[in-house]
Amino acid sequence: MSRLPGKRARPVLRGPRRSNAPGLPDETWLGIITRQAIRRGTFTSLRHLIFKIKDYIAYWNADAKPFEWTATPHEIITKVAILQRDFRKLLANNSR
Repeated sequence: MSRLPGKRARPVLRGPRRSNAPGLPDETWLGIITRQAIRRGTFTSLRHLIFKIKDYIAYWNADAKPFEWTATPHEIITKVAILQRDFRKLLANNSR
């Protein structure tokens, strides 16, 4: 990428992730910490921001609970089958 003197380089966005897992755990966690800790504050330095993130992680971990599935495997498979059926219908309607 060529730049003019004195101009900042602009980031290049390359499109969506190629993964088929839309709610990856790291993205979920970063979204939570961004909404609940970072956006709510004003930071005078990078050190202050890092302290706030570490403080929030300690707070989060103090009340940690393991993830528990609430759906049975049969319920999940049934929902996936419904989504596949509806997706096939959508594709069939769009190809006409």
